[in-house]
Amino acid sequence: MVNIDTVYQRVLAIANKEQRGYITPLEFNLLANQAQLVVFEQYFYDRHQTARAPGSKITHSDVDEMLTEKISIFERRNIPFSVNLPNDLYRLDSIIYELTDPYTCGETKIASKNYECVETSAKEWLYVQHAPLLQPKDIRPIYIRDENNRVFAHGTNNEVLSNLTCNYIKQPDRVEWGYDVIGEKALYNGSPNKTTHFQHHPSEETELVMRVLELAGVIIEDSNLVQYANQKVKEQAQQEKS
Repeated sequence: MVNIDTVYQRVLAIANKEQRGYITPLEFNLLANQAQLVVFEQYFYDRHQTARAPGSKITHSDVDEMLTEKISIFERRNIPFSVNLPNDLYRLDSIIYELTDPYTCGETKIASKNYECVETSAKEWLYVQHAPLLQPKDIRPIYIRDENNRVFAHGTNNEVLSNLTCNYIKQPDRVEWGYDVIGEKALYNGSPNKTTHFQHHPSEETELVMRVLELAGVIIEDSNLVQYANQKVKEQAQQEKS
């Protein structure tokens, strides 16, 4: 977790030092949520790049291991659902079907067990239904995901399956720097009812600060602030990947 008040105070300190002006809580909250999405989405671009690079023998300095640790914060496992996938889904990992009734395969009786469903498109599903070797089974289920994030899983005799769970990466929760207005001044209120911190790994604090500053520079049309923050982001990225 990254404390949102720490990020806000650092943003204000840098902005004031550079005489860029005051960033209101409302502006900060808008920019903070945009900044965290930028940081979050970058994980997957970085993962694509590191997947092709050899890993370090030292776990704590392996870039891919560090990315895995950052992404794992947002992973959700074994979440039950019927048809509609969770609203906070960002990237789907897998759909699992739990076969609760014993199933006989040849002379072997299989007890209750989980099976990963194989995704197919609506177009491919038309061909699958007419190809005996590709027909879904309870032990080899197939699912179709439509444009409304609904999932229909099929097993033996093309029956629609229930007892489904999903593994996925969720979207970051919306952050909020909570405050009370006292004497026309916004004072921080860390109550869970008003404040929501960043879910990101603690190592992302500096990245979040600079991303907010970069966006703030765009809003107030200050190219120097944008360049300053952008340069700091590049320096950190280069340090992490060197």
